[in-house]
Amino acid sequence: MKAHNYIALPVYQKSLALRDLSTAIANYFSYEGDTFGRSRKLGLRNEIANALFTDATLISSNLVEAATASSRKTRNKNITFINIMTRNILAYCNGLEKDGVKEKEYVHLLRRELRAFRADFKQWRKSLVSSED
Repeated sequence: MKAHNYIALPVYQKSLALRDLSTAIANYFSYEGDTFGRSRKLGLRNEIANALFTDATLISSNLVEAATASSRKTRNKNITFINIMTRNILAYCNGLEKDGVKEKEYVHLLRRELRAFRADFKQWRKSLVSSED
């Protein structure tokens, strides 16, 4: 695929939407303030939020690498990495719920966005395999 043609791919657009939503949710859950708002403490949610942000960002960048890779090995490596990152994000959603977040609708929204991305990703991945044959 030629450079910059990946921008028009629906799967790339979905990866950006997933990244943006993950970033917003990560920012929202990243700190737990005390009741007076004077201090912030780092905790499990902050760790999950940082990992969520990192993995969602990595999905977009690895998708670009996979779309523009000239070798099958590089493309497959990036595809495998994207699969791992999507599973991680699902685990982060579970972790947030187990940590007792009250705003579960945000977690459900992230899961829906992740499912939409995975469906487009699966279709795109199959199109790569068929174009290689």
